[in-house]
Amino acid sequence: MGSVGAERFKELSPAATPEGNVVMSFSFDSYQLEEDELQRGSQAKGVLTFMEPVSEDPEPQDRYHGIYFAMLLAGVGFLLPYNSFITDVDYLHHKYPGTSIVFDMSLTYILVALVAVILNNALVELLSLHTRISVGYLFALGPLLFVSICDVWLELFSRRQAYAINLVAVGVVAFGCTVQQSSFYGYTGLLPKRYTQGVMTGESTAGVIISLSRIFTKLLLSDEKENTVIFFFISIGMELTCFVLHLLVKRTRFVRYHTASARRGAESRGTGTGYRVHHDVTAEDVRFENREQAQPSSPRGSPGPEAELAGSGTYMRFDVPRPKIKRSWPSFRDMLLYRYVVSRLIWAYMLSIAMTYFITLCLFPGLESEIHNCTLGEWLPILIMAIFNLSDFVGKILAALPYDWRGTHLLVYSCLRVVFIPLFIMCVYPNGQPTFGHPAWPCIFSLLMGITNGYFGSVPMILAAGKVSPEQRELAGRTSPAGNPSWCGHSTLTAVSPPAGNTMTVSYMTGLTLGSAVAYFAYSLTSTSHSSCFYTETSNGSFTSGY
Repeated sequence: MGSVGAERFKELSPAATPEGNVVMSFSFDSYQLEEDELQRGSQAKGVLTFMEPVSEDPEPQDRYHGIYFAMLLAGVGFLLPYNSFITDVDYLHHKYPGTSIVFDMSLTYILVALVAVILNNALVELLSLHTRISVGYLFALGPLLFVSICDVWLELFSRRQAYAINLVAVGVVAFGCTVQQSSFYGYTGLLPKRYTQGVMTGESTAGVIISLSRIFTKLLLSDEKENTVIFFFISIGMELTCFVLHLLVKRTRFVRYHTASARRGAESRGTGTGYRVHHDVTAEDVRFENREQAQPSSPRGSPGPEAELAGSGTYMRFDVPRPKIKRSWPSFRDMLLYRYVVSRLIWAYMLSIAMTYFITLCLFPGLESEIHNCTLGEWLPILIMAIFNLSDFVGKILAALPYDWRGTHLLVYSCLRVVFIPLFIMCVYPNGQPTFGHPAWPCIFSLLMGITNGYFGSVPMILAAGKVSPEQRELAGRTSPAGNPSWCGHSTLTAVSPPAGNTMTVSYMTGLTLGSAVAYFAYSLTSTSHSSCFYTETSNGSFTSGY
């Protein structure tokens, strides 16, 4: 490789260029190739560079759609543990009356998920794909088992201890599910496209499935403790099923064929999980390029594109020999500048998705869980949250309909959703006699908020990718599972680290975090607004005994 590079450099010396006009532009990759891999790749370049690997075996088929069903359940498993903790609001209100337990769980989950998104970049380098997925499942199953058995069933802890344990459990679930989900999208990226869509569909249905599970367990069992234990065991069974299916599916001939084909294709093109950076030292210009978009090195003896440019007397480029570079990164200033360039193109979409999730997190799940009625009792918050989850799913389906929104129009409609904040506040205020006291009002408001959340939470992610150049799409959010960035932002990173943080991810993570924090203001309005019938029911409930 070194001799080839020397020959090419000698051909493109400044003396060979007319007028002696030379601009030197450096290109380097974000990872180091081993010497033997480099030599093997250089022999193949220019001969069968883009040829698909020849396989003697025919491509296996997903008979009976079993693999697709497993991916669908995997998407459900990402959000199932957290939804299990916040959907049993009747149990939480009985066990922790007068506390902000649902608000605390929501904020804990968001903050830990934000940290997990950042740490996932390091985990990509340290742990393999399936290891991260398996660890994520264990982190999700462990807290569910511990809380359901030791806290709900056996009641081994005092109220204060149980409160802290539940928050810690939510934090562990947030970290595990975030790493698991982001890794799973890198995994399905090796399979045909429909399997990634299957995972996204499963994510969208997770809230609906958990809400239905809580409704049926509460209908079939009148005892609050018994139906809550059964509810958690159903969630554990579903999560365990997802884990077992993952262990089985990854060993199937179908998955092994496609993952092996993807790796062989990457090796034949000389690509990896990195990206290429072109740095023009004279113009002080930095340009990022995906490895798959980078041009392969010219075969031995051919002039290559550099010779054409050098012949014009205006440009000369040479590649730094990759084996001699361990890892090179552009400066922080260059990365920040590149983010700024991308943000200028999609700023309206960034603000739109941030505002959408900010407004939603101000109200869901916190304030919605605090809406009570003497007629429906603790059924009302369960029904309101179920309506929201179902309508949110419908909104995500509607987002798939083709419509070319302008970014500013999306931002305006997202901001108009702020009307839901005073409407929901009037469902709990004034104290004891809210303005919208009939239970139909919060159900209608939750229906409308869910549809608009699903729609305006997905459309900006879908359209933002088309507003930037192909090499900027990964930074703008093209690789994100835009179908369902639900509550945690962890659906935004694949197993392949982008050149910088995903700008759309940062936007809606900001909205989620600020919304969860501002939700405490709504709680201050509800802390003394419960009707006397609710407190009478709570004081007579089975969970208040012993506290």
